[in-house]
Amino acid sequence: MDKEIDKRITIADVAEALGVSKTTVSRAISGKGRIGKETRERVLSYIEEHDYKPNVIAKGLAQSKTYNLCVVMPGEYGVVDLAFFQECIFGIQEIAGIMEYDILLSICKQNDVSSLERIVANHKVDGAILMRTFVEDAQIEFLRQKGVPFVTVGSTNYKGVIQVDHNHKSACKELTSIILMKQLKRVALIGGDEEHVVTQSRLRGFREAYAKMGKTVDESLVFLGQENGVLVDKAVKEALERGADCILCMDDAVCSRVLKTLREQHKKVPEDVRVASFYNSTVLENNVPSITSLSFDAKELGMEACRTLLDLIDGKQVKERTLLPYEVVLKESTK
Repeated sequence: MDKEIDKRITIADVAEALGVSKTTVSRAISGKGRIGKETRERVLSYIEEHDYKPNVIAKGLAQSKTYNLCVVMPGEYGVVDLAFFQECIFGIQEIAGIMEYDILLSICKQNDVSSLERIVANHKVDGAILMRTFVEDAQIEFLRQKGVPFVTVGSTNYKGVIQVDHNHKSACKELTSIILMKQLKRVALIGGDEEHVVTQSRLRGFREAYAKMGKTVDESLVFLGQENGVLVDKAVKEALERGADCILCMDDAVCSRVLKTLREQHKKVPEDVRVASFYNSTVLENNVPSITSLSFDAKELGMEACRTLLDLIDGKQVKERTLLPYEVVLKESTK
């Protein structure tokens, strides 16, 4: 029998060649169920010798697994968010593929988990990765109730939830501290949806930087909930009217809009006002002047989330919270 034919042998072929039942072969492969040590070794030796690769469906049946993972995307996101999600999913797929898992994508709005409910009810996946977390999170509550293994990409305030994130609070605290050390007096902060946990983490970092340096945040220069271009435009104009000498942006989407508004207002960066972003992406890469920002590796975030979920599915001990590193990239916009 040549190698090409060997690769196509089935559990039935292995069972017939060794004179054992298909159930015995399945037990040897899965490591579960009662089977003698000698028989198991004989089955595994035959499999190795003939380069047998078990069909994923058959292996799944033997181990009560689907070999599918659900990646849950938020229903509401901007075009600029796509780069982050894409890189993160590339990372998830890379690890999942190595472990012979496939990805099933689900899109859920903040309080609508009907798609996730259907996937779980039909036993289509072994676990889930949530790509965005909320202060009040229906996805987390549902998955916990159903006992489905899951990991969040991003932090959450729910106790006992396995989460993988970048250290946003520490990163934002460090960048804000650097800005304050430049002796800037009127620093404005513009951010998006306050229901996103990442927004709260970045805000805490911003406030902790002020506290550490013995300074007081000017609340009239803090603009949160700026979820669209019109609101960001308004916030920029108000910040300038109130004498802002620097604008800190919660993310790349906000920063991109801030820069557009400043150009329309004929304000030069950094001569008239300095600008920095708490998140960098390809959206800001080609801006002139170059933008001071925080750099995070979205692909590594996805890879780590997938590794953690697969360990969780296999019953291994995992850390409740994993924080990945970041880099502060100082550019021309804050000189």
